[in-house]
Amino acid sequence: MSIDATLRLLSKASGLSVTDIATAIPKAGVSTVNAWLKGDSLPGKEQIDALARTFGVPAGALLAELASTLDPARTKGEHTLLAAYRALGTRQQGALLEVARSMAAHNAKPTKSKR
Repeated sequence: MSIDATLRLLSKASGLSVTDIATAIPKAGVSTVNAWLKGDSLPGKEQIDALARTFGVPAGALLAELASTLDPARTKGEHTLLAAYRALGTRQQGALLEVARSMAAHNAKPTKSKR
């Protein structure tokens, strides 16, 4: 789950309004918190720590998705593919994985050389 979706879920579950969250977070106004909830911007480290305290969750719970999407070992194409995959429904994801596995298996087979 993306950090914005996680924040929206925690906000709803805790019953905290955008104003409540903004009041609890250093250097964050209502417009900043709204931007986080929409996924338009990301909170900084100090703000992540404050958000975690506000919602009573470990900071890692907020950062897990973010860390996986910002993996520097992934190429830009892999980030794009992962984002597209996550936008699909469960059945579509399964079908896409079948196609990808089939393609990988096909590419892994040794080719016979002609003499």
